[in-house]
Amino acid sequence: MSVFSEAEKIQIFADLVKIKSVNDDETEVAQYLQRLFADHGIQATLMPLSATRSNLVAEIGTTGPVLGISGHMDVVTPGDLDQWDTDPFVLTEKAGKLYGRGATDMKSGLAAMVIAMIEINAAHTLTNGRIRLMATVAEEVGETGSQHFYEAGTMADVDALLIGEPSGYNIAFAHKGSIDVRIKSTGKAAHSSMPEQGYNALDPLITLLNQANHDFRESDRHSELLGDLVFNATIVKGGNQVNSIPAQAETEMNIRSIPEFDNVAAIETLQKLVDQQNAQGAKLDMSVFMSQNPVQSPKDTKLSNLAAKIGETYAGQPIPKVAIPAVTDASNLLKDKPSDFPFIMFGPGNDTPHQVNENIDKKMYLDFIKLYEELFVGYLK
Repeated sequence: MSVFSEAEKIQIFADLVKIKSVNDDETEVAQYLQRLFADHGIQATLMPLSATRSNLVAEIGTTGPVLGISGHMDVVTPGDLDQWDTDPFVLTEKAGKLYGRGATDMKSGLAAMVIAMIEINAAHTLTNGRIRLMATVAEEVGETGSQHFYEAGTMADVDALLIGEPSGYNIAFAHKGSIDVRIKSTGKAAHSSMPEQGYNALDPLITLLNQANHDFRESDRHSELLGDLVFNATIVKGGNQVNSIPAQAETEMNIRSIPEFDNVAAIETLQKLVDQQNAQGAKLDMSVFMSQNPVQSPKDTKLSNLAAKIGETYAGQPIPKVAIPAVTDASNLLKDKPSDFPFIMFGPGNDTPHQVNENIDKKMYLDFIKLYEELFVGYLK
């Protein structure tokens, strides 16, 4: 006997989409979920990070191993509203699909996990183990929510982790890391006809970026699973007038790391290039403002195998196990965990995250609720 009707499951999803948690205001989402859990006899606790941003943790079960499940409460900006066919903050059904910002990434996955926990608790089917939901803030920018869970020890006794990011009927067990770096250059202004009286702040950055492209892109360090490290300078700023030597310049860059060329090694590579330029008279200052490690779990674990087996009954075909280039909260949540720790990313969704007219297949959303109920209980049996 299901606790929620199909209409109620859609309504909970719609309620979440209605909350405009665009890179902020996740506290409102957390409070909504806390009330929903409380209505069904489950205690959920807010963990504030600021006035408007709070993680949420909720648990069912009393003893035994802990299955951690996680999803984020923030969404990205909808962008140009004129390009949307519907209001991005009103979940709208058309031709079997549900449209809205966060429909795929990832309020459908979050709703499915919460509803599954409530239904499992009501049915008393969890005879062994505990299910712990960790709903995070700031996954889209900064991943401070998952870092907070790590620092608070919320993951310390967790035995396996499922993140409900939009994989659709695929299971991800590994992903690249991500590093964001800013380098500021200080020079001295001068008239462009007399450059010797100044120091061009752009020059050492241009040289450094050329060297970085060479060092990263021509590296022989390769991952059979995840491919090559990816390096890109994404922002370059400097100067304010065409006939003046720029006194200030800066660049920002993103690196997608692999275990064979990890975050420590990548940052060291950049720092050496900075030191070389500074030794030649430049004034460069480097800061790393995000560093998420690559994640690589075993492909075949009890969790991934059971997820694939149950998932196949809903997908109607075998579920591939894959590695992905994107980064998830697992980078923080799995810190200090052994290399054989069971982890999967498995959640409802498709390839429309961050896009105009983001949507999800209605049947997939509803099926994932049932899938999660079977998987969570089955794994802990």
